[in-house]
Amino acid sequence: MDAVWNLSNRRLTQVAYGIGGLAQWLPRHEGRTLTLLADPAVADSEAVDQVSACAAWAGRSVERLVLDGPGTLESVTALGERLRGGDVVLAVGGGTLLDQAKLAVLMSAAPVVRERLAVRQRGGLVLLPSEAEPRIPLITVPTTVGTGSELSGGVCLAGPHGKRLVLGNGLQPDLAVLDPVSTRTLPVELLAEGVLEVFFRVAGMYVGDPQDLPSEDAFALTLVERLVVLGAELASVRGAGEAPGDPLRLEIAKLSGVSHSQWFNLGRDPCACKGWYLANELSTGLGLRKMTAAAAVLPPLWRRIAEGDTHWGSARRLRRLWRSVTSVHPALAEDPVEGVTQLLDAWRIGRRVSATEERTDHIARATTRAWGDGLPTLGALTLADIRRVLAESVEPADLTEQARHTPQTSADIRRRVAHNITEGGEHHADHDQQRRVRTA
Repeated sequence: MDAVWNLSNRRLTQVAYGIGGLAQWLPRHEGRTLTLLADPAVADSEAVDQVSACAAWAGRSVERLVLDGPGTLESVTALGERLRGGDVVLAVGGGTLLDQAKLAVLMSAAPVVRERLAVRQRGGLVLLPSEAEPRIPLITVPTTVGTGSELSGGVCLAGPHGKRLVLGNGLQPDLAVLDPVSTRTLPVELLAEGVLEVFFRVAGMYVGDPQDLPSEDAFALTLVERLVVLGAELASVRGAGEAPGDPLRLEIAKLSGVSHSQWFNLGRDPCACKGWYLANELSTGLGLRKMTAAAAVLPPLWRRIAEGDTHWGSARRLRRLWRSVTSVHPALAEDPVEGVTQLLDAWRIGRRVSATEERTDHIARATTRAWGDGLPTLGALTLADIRRVLAESVEPADLTEQARHTPQTSADIRRRVAHNITEGGEHHADHDQQRRVRTA
């Protein structure tokens, strides 16, 4: 498979460490206005205040828009219409908001994007034409970690049949601003899940493609080792009942974005991370946070790879990756499957989910329909292959038991944190590593 799907003349995203970098970037670009898109969770945050102050210093008038909800084709289209004719767009928020901003800015300049997205199709992957490029500069200020949307040419778009993955170089932001002030309100368990998300993505691409690429492999393994070190540091901070400091959060944020760099995956199968597609559908089908789903999928997925099922990935490369992990975390088991289970528990990632057999089968069929059955994303994997991994990812539950429990979403966690702070209670944003997540 040709690993290069979309080429354009658009340059890669510039990066500024610190919101103060805006004071240097804005005067170099034309225009007098700035449209600030903010996530409701951070609309009144210090980060938004600092961004607004920088814009005012640079002589820009600021229009604030607060975006709520996952973003649909209709809502993003409406946002694109509103942004048309603007000078600069600046988005402050998590991956969902950044994705909406990226897609809306591109739609405002290229109607072909909406046309492509409006076409009914079975598959969950949408490739945008390389000639589709934005006219309005976009600045991203991420307030979460993990997705790396601030530096990627991809977005997730919610639809009636689940999320679609939309790829195109025109989705690449112009500038990403990384500042620890932006993640100060991020609950610590979501910070830990962000570390896992980057690990899941980088390890999945490395293990999922059997070919050896010496330089790219070295970059990927170094990144994995660094993630494990930061994950251990974060776990230690949580264990001590302390809040993670600015330097630690900034280091995690750096790796979140840089993991999308072409140098990690140049020449690889772009669909190598098979686990992403399963976790995406499990998350959607059970209403789980995506890293709860990813943590549930990871051990059984690696078990299939370790047992030699090459449709999922390379056992040889899995062993090599795990040797890199244990070189910086020797307390973990040498067996990758046992070891990654220990790692998830050490990072306190909730991974125990339940579903009925019927529900699991429904999710397996939805996964096959969106990403398999001849599509390049899941390649030669069959419905039986997918059903087996998903069945091993969940614990059985009857309908009555499921109906009594609902999962915690990221929004739930943020509301709990805000409530605890308002009530004056000490909050360490922790949860029992053996917590069961029940779903309806």
